[in-house]
Amino acid sequence: MTSRHQLASWRAFVTILTLLLVAASCASSPDEAGQTGAESAESDEPRVLRVGAIPDQDPERLQRTYGLLSDYLEAEIPGLTVEYVPVTEYTGAVTGFRVGDLDAVWFGGLTGVQARLEVDGANAIAQRDIDENFTSVFIARADSGIEAIDSVDGLSVLAGRSFTFGSESSTSGRLMPQSFLSQAGIDAEADFAGQPGFSGSHDATIEVVSAGSFEVGALNSQVWDARVAEGVVDTDEVIEIFRTPTYFDYHWVAQPDLDERLGEGFTDDLTAALTGLDENDPDHAAILELFGAGSFIVTENANYEAIESVGRETGLIR
Repeated sequence: MTSRHQLASWRAFVTILTLLLVAASCASSPDEAGQTGAESAESDEPRVLRVGAIPDQDPERLQRTYGLLSDYLEAEIPGLTVEYVPVTEYTGAVTGFRVGDLDAVWFGGLTGVQARLEVDGANAIAQRDIDENFTSVFIARADSGIEAIDSVDGLSVLAGRSFTFGSESSTSGRLMPQSFLSQAGIDAEADFAGQPGFSGSHDATIEVVSAGSFEVGALNSQVWDARVAEGVVDTDEVIEIFRTPTYFDYHWVAQPDLDERLGEGFTDDLTAALTGLDENDPDHAAILELFGAGSFIVTENANYEAIESVGRETGLIR
């Protein structure tokens, strides 16, 4: 009896062990997609792209712009969730990119260079059609007595006037205007009436010059043209006095590890989605209008070497 009881117990033990081994084998075997359970779970995690932008315009306008763009990118790239992460300062966009809180950022020329210098392997991927021949404008109070200027050298007449830039890190509102002023022999730190101001944005530059807080200011030509067309600017009070030579400016910069984190070929997919915006499509046209562009085109880091050079000359890049 004892032997039979022991044999039965042994057989039961073997049966249970076999069932456990089969269960373990099933758990680790490839599923229908050829993935392990762990791999399958990992692939089910949402793909999230965190986008940012320099705060160069009114926050409500930026929120609308990137809300529409986020919806578009989600529709174009399957399985993607796009989160717009607003920042309040230009430096905040660069810092967010440097620490990895932002995956792709709409930078100005200067901040784009600064960000890429902070993140090895980061790439400029797309720009607007207008950004390969961008300009700044100098504006003045109509009652200032300042007349239209026809050359960079002519900017010398601004000596002794009160003057404001936009953001301290703005390409079109500070870096390039300061560079052209320097070419005209004006030291921005010494030759204006008092220290130059920094309004914080292109829209704010128009406002402070309109209000008479400063006689002259410099800003992004695309914003100026748009606000004039919209009727926001009273051209009886504020006038354009000079439009600068052209330079490369705004562009999208992407983190170097996007393909690793969001899937092979993701950076190319993102670039294709941006350059695929078509002004003949009403929904696309709404996005392009907010960006002040007819289209986006492919760009590369080398296009911003001149911006880096000017940044180093002015001490804004070290």
